Amino acid sequence: MNWRWLRPKRRNEELREEVDAHLWLAEREEREAGRGSDDARHAARREFGNVGMAEETTRDHWGMRWLDDFRQDLRGGVRMLRRSPGLTLLAVLCLTLGMGTNAAVFSAMEGVLFRPYPMVAHQERLMALSGTARGESGPTGVSWPDFEDLRKSSTLLDGMFVSKITGTTLSLGNRAETLPGSIVSANYFDAIGVRPMLGRGFVPGEDVGSNAHPVVVISYELWQRLFKGDPEIVGKTQRLTGVIHTIVGVAPEGFRGTFVGWAMQFWVPASMEETFEAGGYKLQDRDARWVESFVKLKPGVTAPQAQDEVSAIATRLAATYPETNRGRGMKLWPLWQTPFNHAGTLLPTLELMLAVALFVLVIACANVGNLLLARSFVRRHEMSVRAALGAGRARLLRQMLTEGLILAGLASGGALLVAYLSEHALVLFFPVSAGVAMYLPGALDWRVFFACAVVSVFTTLLLGLFPAMQASKIDVAAALKTEMAGVVGGGHGKAWARSALVVVQVSLSFLLLVGAGLVVKSLQRLRAIDPGFSTRNVYVTPIALNGTGYDAVRAKTFDDELLRRVRALPGVESAALARLAPLEVKSYSSSQIAVDGYVSPPDEQETVEYNEIGPEYFSTIGIPLAAGREFAATDDENGALVAVVNETLAQKYWKGRDPVGTRMQVKGRWMTVVGVAKDSKYESVREPARAFFYVPLRQNFVVSTTLHVRSEGSAQTLSAEVAREVKSLDADLAAYELVSMEEVVRRATASQQAAVKMLALLGGLALLLAAIGLYAVMAYTVSQSARELGLRMALGAGQYDLLRLVMVRGVTLTVMGVAVGAAVAIGLTRLMGNLLYQVSPRDPSAFVAAFVAMMITAVAACFLPAWRATQADPMRTLRSGD
Repeated sequence: MNWRWLRPKRRNEELREEVDAHLWLAEREEREAGRGSDDARHAARREFGNVGMAEETTRDHWGMRWLDDFRQDLRGGVRMLRRSPGLTLLAVLCLTLGMGTNAAVFSAMEGVLFRPYPMVAHQERLMALSGTARGESGPTGVSWPDFEDLRKSSTLLDGMFVSKITGTTLSLGNRAETLPGSIVSANYFDAIGVRPMLGRGFVPGEDVGSNAHPVVVISYELWQRLFKGDPEIVGKTQRLTGVIHTIVGVAPEGFRGTFVGWAMQFWVPASMEETFEAGGYKLQDRDARWVESFVKLKPGVTAPQAQDEVSAIATRLAATYPETNRGRGMKLWPLWQTPFNHAGTLLPTLELMLAVALFVLVIACANVGNLLLARSFVRRHEMSVRAALGAGRARLLRQMLTEGLILAGLASGGALLVAYLSEHALVLFFPVSAGVAMYLPGALDWRVFFACAVVSVFTTLLLGLFPAMQASKIDVAAALKTEMAGVVGGGHGKAWARSALVVVQVSLSFLLLVGAGLVVKSLQRLRAIDPGFSTRNVYVTPIALNGTGYDAVRAKTFDDELLRRVRALPGVESAALARLAPLEVKSYSSSQIAVDGYVSPPDEQETVEYNEIGPEYFSTIGIPLAAGREFAATDDENGALVAVVNETLAQKYWKGRDPVGTRMQVKGRWMTVVGVAKDSKYESVREPARAFFYVPLRQNFVVSTTLHVRSEGSAQTLSAEVAREVKSLDADLAAYELVSMEEVVRRATASQQAAVKMLALLGGLALLLAAIGLYAVMAYTVSQSARELGLRMALGAGQYDLLRLVMVRGVTLTVMGVAVGAAVAIGLTRLMGNLLYQVSPRDPSAFVAAFVAMMITAVAACFLPAWRATQADPMRTLRSGD
């Protein structure tokens, strides 16, 4: 292989020496033949031929000629960019913003959707597993016995493991801290290929039995923060949810668990599920569908093949256990659609981010392309001279593309820096919930770098497209003459490209503004929706007694005294306890039910969720009763079993009959319906009306509850008073966060809030870039039209006439862009259905607001160039144009 191309300077010196040697030998032969020195030299050169052509021919035979040309183009491009540092800086900045947003989005999608679990091996083969039920639209959990049967029967799965989110509360001084954690199967760490840095994971059998194995693996972060990096931590104990757990291992640094949205701080085996989840021992209950799990496909197995096997096993289980599995199946999900963590929730938002980021990139490219195009017109004389000297169109085109490559290369470095700096920025768009900030890191790996490289190539081609096309169409004879572009002459051949790019920028900016308007209006509708309970003057706060070792007897005494004291506080109208507040991230209890007089269809086995509540709950939370009564203090462990159903449940099972006084069966126990509550929102503000019921807290007691308080006082005052009462009852209990139901609803719309913030940020960036592009085009047009404008002023045109002339040109381009953007928006905004709520994708108010914003921006961008045009001296302008 010829390596001369690696040393171009030395190679050219050798070529020159070789040519000189040939000429010297030829000249010597001529002198020996009797010619004089001058005649011999001329004769030798005539015989040798064109030296430059011979050198070029030799270089062509060497190969790698394209590399020499590229080097020359690269040096020429750098020189041209250095001549215009302001334009270069602006272009690189615009591209950095455009490419940086894409790099940041790629990083977020990689870290949240496609490879969300650092240190977990073979994520490309992982899939989430959920249950399904006929008649229910969403996914459900899987029972532990069904999970075990699937694990034993499957032949295409390389492994299965459970990873169910849970949490505990630690009292640290005067405050309480929530620690998110996971309930996992014993094979968890082995299945994901993660080895604890200290101690061990869980051993076979530790996920079996009722509270039989109180052991825990803690995170590296918790080990450092709470235990100060104690090297002897293994074997020590920590109270979690009221139970002393032995620490058997410390996870490696950087491992955050297998849940998108929260960084897990501890892991406990499934045998401890009863401690962390209400509702009793579930590992032998095939009707308790609480398991959140993953499967790993064997190498070479496809997702459809695995789904067919899982469905077949689920069908067999439904036939074997009709009482619990009738109408139920199982479904596999790719990681980016995982239904039981934030991956599925974030998917629509990240998809929208990607689309918006690409729009911003195109706007930035159009902006920079306009700048390069304007400069290419200034350089037409230079290009014409180069063409006259023999440069072909391909050579000129390559030069323009090389300049775009330089700009894109510089911007790519800036884009990766933006992605690195914004690695954890996604979490800033989401509110803190329950005192814990979300964990949504990006990931910078070879996939992100590859995506950035693709974007860079695309950007280079887009940047050089219009300037290169213009350069390749140069008419040498005509271009060597002076040209003049006019403000009015916008239809001239060399103005159409600039105008087209401005129209592209305006149309895409308009599209983004319409999308932002739709999401904002959707969020307003979500917040204005009636959740079925009061949001004003109602506050909630957890009472985590299980974290401090309370048993049922002590907890009931504590609850009674706390309620008595809180109800006596100034401004408090009522107070009640319930296991969960509406819209909490935790799961409600659930059970199959039977109703006297109702016969279920053969293929239906509905599981209904319920909440355990205390007296005065409905009046405190503001859920009206349609019939009957709410629970009283006498509905305790010594009273008859009772329940309150909601209207949807009553309509389905009682078919218009009054359910009050009838019976329903829950977990094998018959209870009397004493009331019908109005429907409300339970887990999501966007959920449709669904069946739900309530049971008395004292008849289904749980130690950890949520205090609900209705008060006219301020949240700050109430929080301090409740904290004081809690501390007076038990000095070891730490005060916890007290929030209003308004704040609860706000947190429940976090994904829509994030979409609004991101659209506002990126839409504002797009609008800024469009304004810069419009300003640059109008400023260039005015500068190129100086002689025309001067002539108009000399013939009597006033400042207002010139101002109107220039403004009309810019506004016309904006109106054209808005028209194109509106046509595109009508077709594309329907794809935002997952983020819209009770808002039409063609809502006219969003289009009008976007139009007004674009017109204000256009007027502002065009005014300064127009005003400068009116301040020019016409005589000086005309003389300078001679």
